[in-house]
Amino acid sequence: MTNSLTPEEQQILLETARKAIRQACQDEQVLPLNLEKYPLSLQEKGACFITLRKKGALRGCVGTIEAVQPLILDVRDRAVAAALQDYRFSPLTLPELNEVQIEISRLTPPTRLEYQTADDLVNKLQSGVDGVVLKYHSRRATFLPQVWEQLPTPEIFLNRLCLKMGLDESAWKQGELQVEIYQVEKFQEQD
Repeated sequence: MTNSLTPEEQQILLETARKAIRQACQDEQVLPLNLEKYPLSLQEKGACFITLRKKGALRGCVGTIEAVQPLILDVRDRAVAAALQDYRFSPLTLPELNEVQIEISRLTPPTRLEYQTADDLVNKLQSGVDGVVLKYHSRRATFLPQVWEQLPTPEIFLNRLCLKMGLDESAWKQGELQVEIYQVEKFQEQD
């Protein structure tokens, strides 16, 4: 990512995410943000994923691929969604919030990856660097670059991503899927 956020900007985003989650867990209205008081880099459109971990285990993860609103608003909205709306988990409770670590992944815009064969696709993917979006008709699924830590080979990575999309795990080998890649700037709260 070319324009990395400063440590101060990262801290603002982490504090914004935590405050929004706290308000939502207390059934308070998540307060609007005055964009003018934030650095310009946080006012620009941005896409992010918010990952919540409790004692190292995943507790929620929600995000978006396309930048449709200012980054600071996207962080706020995705943080609340990760805490309360990730269908894989019950809503986060206020007492749990103190045990949760917040990680933010700021995404670059996705770009289409042209490939000819399954082997060509495998060779073009950069393990640990590329986030991948697979598209097939109206279906779409993505894995962040961090997922390479659990699924270290391109074949396993693509198999699981196909399953996530609701297709047979070998669907990527047929050459009918559109593939996009992106990278992330990842930062998290300190322990």
